[in-house]
This record gives sequence, structure tokens and C-alpha cells, in this order.
Amino acid sequence: MASAKRLSLVAWTGLTVLIIAIVGVIGLALYVKELTQPMPASEQTVHVLIPSGSGSAQIAKILEQQGIIRDAQMFSYYLKYKEQGSKFQAGEYEMAPGITLDAIIDILNKGLVVKEQGIKLTVPEGYTVRQIADKASQQFGLDPALFMQTAQQYSGFTAKVFQQIPNDSKLRNRLEGYLFPETYEWKKDIKLEELIDNMMLELDKKLAMLPDDWQQTMAAHGHSFHQMMTIASLIEREVAVDEERLLVSGVIHNRLKKGMPLQIDATIQYMFDKPKDRLFEKDLQLESPYNTYLHTGLPPGPIASPSLASIKAAIYPSDTKYMFYVTKKDGSKAHLFAETYEQHQQNITASKKNSG
Repeated sequence: MASAKRLSLVAWTGLTVLIIAIVGVIGLALYVKELTQPMPASEQTVHVLIPSGSGSAQIAKILEQQGIIRDAQMFSYYLKYKEQGSKFQAGEYEMAPGITLDAIIDILNKGLVVKEQGIKLTVPEGYTVRQIADKASQQFGLDPALFMQTAQQYSGFTAKVFQQIPNDSKLRNRLEGYLFPETYEWKKDIKLEELIDNMMLELDKKLAMLPDDWQQTMAAHGHSFHQMMTIASLIEREVAVDEERLLVSGVIHNRLKKGMPLQIDATIQYMFDKPKDRLFEKDLQLESPYNTYLHTGLPPGPIASPSLASIKAAIYPSDTKYMFYVTKKDGSKAHLFAETYEQHQQNITASKKNSG
């Protein structure tokens, strides 16, 4: 009897221990599950800085302090279980509470750091150096006067096109036409000289996209690189309809060959700090090397930043007999082209009728 009681006691004791163990395992599992659950979700993101050389345990502590995970030690255990943590990358990360542990691991492994916020500048096609300086002032507070001074005087630019600019005292703005129209993004600490140089280096890159024979073709027309860029800038300021670039280029080339004044209003506008709403006859009589009504040939240099399309048009003009063009007054911004002065006068009359 005593032996049976002892066996029964042992059995109950074993069962009790087993139940306690099971409860303990369940409790531990629930505890582990709780500590590995994501934090309560939030739309407010947190910037997490992981210093260079940080180990996984240190990273876990940082994540806990920032409220991204519930428990650093449990996260470390989870990393060992997943065989992760050895490839985490340093940097500044943007995370939101509510992200899963696996998602955190993926972000840290891939090094999906926050992109350093820099400064952006969009240079529209046909902008002048002065307009670019003013826009840089508006977008990130750059002193426009300092911009203009640097563009005019700094001699350490590295772009190839910078070497093509002639040393001509008649140039109103030395870098006019050479700051390529594009959307740029730079680091906040970029130097002004480097910023301006970058815009000319972009022109270097765009020129490399031209057909292989562009320089030979340009030379065959009897133009230097600077003259070609000047023609391109005239096209840019005169043309609003892309299909007309080659035709306007053809007219400019034809008038240059004939020794006729170009008579381009955009060159008159360039003589003023701010464009006029309307040009008067007296404006056309103002003495300036940029006045293409008074002087034959090209002005001393570009009058704006041309697009790659205008540069191509300057190099490869249409083979046309047109010598004149006038803007249509119908709101299309297109032009009427003519071979003779009489046809041109007829186009002017027709254009005026359309304005009504």
C-alpha cells in the first residue's frame, strides 16, 4: 500500500512539474511574442542615427531608445535566431513606430539611409545668367550679386566649354549661354564656384550627345563654337514651336551669309536688365554691340542659355531660302516665313489681321 501511495505521489509531482513547465513555456512564448511585436503604429517618423562601427547590440539599444522596438535584448536574441546583424550599415535612417522587426532588419541590411537633403535649382531654357542668379536667390537664398560677380570674374572653372569663351570686353555677361538649362541638385555645402562650374560641365555632357560630325559641320558653316552658341541662344529666344527651330536657324544662317542685319528683337531685349513688354522704335536705335538692327553679323555672345535642341538647330539648319519671319498674331506663337521682302510684308499684314 505504501509503495502504491509513493508511486501516486511521484506521478502527481511529475504531472505538476510538467504542468508548471508547460505553463512556463507558454508564458515565455507569450512574453517573447509580446516583446517582438511592433510598437504601436504612428504616422510620425523618427530619424535614427547609427554611428559608424556600431555593433548589433548597440544598434538594438538605439532602436529601443528611439521607440522603434520594444526591447533591445529581445531584438538581439531575434537577430541571433535569424542569423542577422552582421551586415547592418551605418547612417541616418527614417523609420516609423509600427514597423516589423523583419522590416527593420531589411532596411539596415540594405542601408536605406535618408538621402541628404540638398539644394535644388531648375534653370529653364532661355534663361539669362541674371535670371539664373535671381532664381538661385529665391530658391535657397544665394546672393545674386555674388553669383554674378563669380560668373564674371572667377577663372578656375574646369568645364571644357569655359575655355571656348573669348576674352572679349564687349560680352555683357561672360558666361551667358554656357550655364546649361537643367534641374540640378547639390549638397548644401557646395561652393558657389563649383555650383556654376557644374552647370557648364552639364553642357560638356550634352555636347557629347551630339552627332560625331557636329564640330566639322559647325566649322563648315564658318562658325566658331562661341558663335554657334550665340546662334543657338537666338533660336532659343525666338522660337516657341519646336518644329520651327531648324527654319529659324536657316533664316539666321542665310542672313549672315548675305551680310544682312539679323534684326532680332530678343537681342534688343537683352540690352535691358528686365525685358520690356513692348519695344519701341527708339529702342531699336540704342547703340550697343547687341543691337542687331544697327549692326550686321552676330552679337558678341549668347543672349540666353540654349537647350540641346537649339544647339542642334544652330549646327544643322534647314536648307531653306527663307530670309524673313514674323510672329503670327493668333496666339499660336508660330511664325510666317518668307523668301522675299514683299512676301514678308504680306505676312505682316496677314498677321495683323489675325490679331483681331
